[in-house]
Amino acid sequence: MNNSDPSPAPSFRPFRRISILDQETPWWYQILHPGGRIITQWNHFFLVSCLIALSLDPLYFYLPQVGGPTCMTVDGNMGIVIMFFRSVADFFYLVHVILKFRTAFVAPSSRVFGRGELVTDGREIALRYLKSDFVIDFAATLPLPQIVIWFIMPAVRNSSTDHANNTLALIVLFQYVPRLFLIFPLNRRIIKNTGVVARTAWAGAAYNLLLYMLASHVLGASWYLLSIERQYTCWRLECRKEETAMLVPCNPIFLDCRSLERDDRKSWMNMTRVFDSCDITNSNVQFEYGIYSDALINDVVTSRFLEKYLFCLWWGLKTLSSYGQNLGSTTYVSETAFCILICIVGLVLFSQLIGNMQTYLASMTVRLEEWRVKQRDTEEWMRHRQLPLDLQERVRRFVQYKWLATRGVDEESILFSLPLDLRREIQRHLCLALVRRVPFFSQMDAQLLDAICERLVSSLSTQDTYICREGDPVNEMLFIIRGQLESSTTNGGRSGFFNSITLRPGDFCGEELLTWALMPTPNLNLPSSTRTVRALTEVEAFALRAEDLKFVAGQFKRLHSKKLQHAFRYYSHQWRTWGACFIEAAWRRYKKRKLAKELMMHESYDYMQLPNQEREYGDETLGVVYYEGDDTERLSTENANSTQHLGATIMASRFAANTKRGVNQKFKVVDPSASSLKMPKLFKPDEPDFSAE
Repeated sequence: MNNSDPSPAPSFRPFRRISILDQETPWWYQILHPGGRIITQWNHFFLVSCLIALSLDPLYFYLPQVGGPTCMTVDGNMGIVIMFFRSVADFFYLVHVILKFRTAFVAPSSRVFGRGELVTDGREIALRYLKSDFVIDFAATLPLPQIVIWFIMPAVRNSSTDHANNTLALIVLFQYVPRLFLIFPLNRRIIKNTGVVARTAWAGAAYNLLLYMLASHVLGASWYLLSIERQYTCWRLECRKEETAMLVPCNPIFLDCRSLERDDRKSWMNMTRVFDSCDITNSNVQFEYGIYSDALINDVVTSRFLEKYLFCLWWGLKTLSSYGQNLGSTTYVSETAFCILICIVGLVLFSQLIGNMQTYLASMTVRLEEWRVKQRDTEEWMRHRQLPLDLQERVRRFVQYKWLATRGVDEESILFSLPLDLRREIQRHLCLALVRRVPFFSQMDAQLLDAICERLVSSLSTQDTYICREGDPVNEMLFIIRGQLESSTTNGGRSGFFNSITLRPGDFCGEELLTWALMPTPNLNLPSSTRTVRALTEVEAFALRAEDLKFVAGQFKRLHSKKLQHAFRYYSHQWRTWGACFIEAAWRRYKKRKLAKELMMHESYDYMQLPNQEREYGDETLGVVYYEGDDTERLSTENANSTQHLGATIMASRFAANTKRGVNQKFKVVDPSASSLKMPKLFKPDEPDFSAE
């Protein structure tokens, strides 16, 4: 009844394998990319450690010293310090060997196209490394000086100690060759990955000078060791002469400072002339010290470490710089060979130093020299074309300001040589914070801002430069970052009209271009500028060209939103000017209507008083007045005269009332376009029909 099949169980095993493979690989099993960040940083660090290790090895040459006027010894404390730092440097060499076992390489057969295919198999990496560079790296890693000092020299030390035995020096020089050889492939590897060893010109010049100082350091240490060897050789020669000629024969162990307390040495010191015969200050000395005489005359061999090191370093620098021309060599073969080596090495290294230093230092001033040449060409061209002095000064000011702002770097070409995503990130980093300072842009979302930032280009304007003039085509919008601009308009050249504002950081100009770009119907003609924009100071801004703005408006429909349209009208100085003039005209109309209404009310009150006056003088108007008595004739004459005056007054009052009534009727309807307002009409800026598809 049970139909379950146990065989499907193995089908789950691949899932267990996948889960194991999906686990994170331990760091000691990881294969490193040869051009990755870890290997690149390690190469720079290991190059510095190699230079330090190369400067440590010659310090072994300073261990022998003349402990007094009559013996030689070895500076044991200094030897311990040197061996400690040498062991630390050897550890870095060991780490370098381990990393090379875990560093992938590019298969030579895959270099047909691109960078090639990386080989990440650990076995193939190890086999390739063992066949190529392992021998040299292993020879450079061995702690040979430590082995000689701690194990070999104590084992062979006996009563016949020979301070002229240069076994340690030979071993150090033997290992110095592979360690020096490691510098060159490491240098090439760094250049291959990063393009340069030093990222700055000063660092490159210092690097080449350091190599020259290192050569002088090695040369000075070798000269010191050979000076000790020459002093000890003289003592041995004189000691051999006294082996049979004196009561107490000379024993070579007497030349070691460890035998100072021996009785036979004290007896020998009372009668020997070994040290007097080898004293370089003695005019009767017959032994020739040659190029090593300075070390003995100046007591370098008996000085403290810092004093003798600095003196030997100075001697090495002086000798290399002069190609050994100041050396007075003897006929000793070793000394002559040493002088020949100094001459050859000095010639090669000094020439390389001068060449590399000139290259690195010239790279610092190459753009400055290009700017000087361009400036000289500009001056010659202006003089040839006989430009006015004011134009010449403006040209000089612009060239100077552009150099201070860009240092001669073509930023556009650098950006357009990068991939699109990287260019977008760089533009976002450079422009986003500055663009958000523009209030109109602060209303946009991040994606729309990225699209605008990607197409912004830097713009520089010097003082009194006209960005655009009224009536000229507008080919770019300008967003001010630093400086001030003056924006003025005459409303198409109308007499009596002038409006001027100052644009500061955060403002923009050329808003006519945005209205043109938002038009749903294509229009190839650029809009005309309604304002004249002039730089009041040096101005740094971002410019958005017409074709770029048209592309953004076509690709991002969010630019057509009512919110952005209202924000644009609010921050547009063209709309603000129109709104201000419209409000001023409305205010003037209001004041005119108010004045007319007050005058009408006053005249209406005066007119309402006229009927009462007519009734009061109604009969007099007709000239009918009744009197009694003898005065009838006299009153009739006076009445006739009064009637004439009163009639004239009444007629004048009626004429004035009718006139005021007509004026009142005229002021009931006020024409906004009437010239009496004395406010020139400013046309409303064009607003496209966004509803059209």
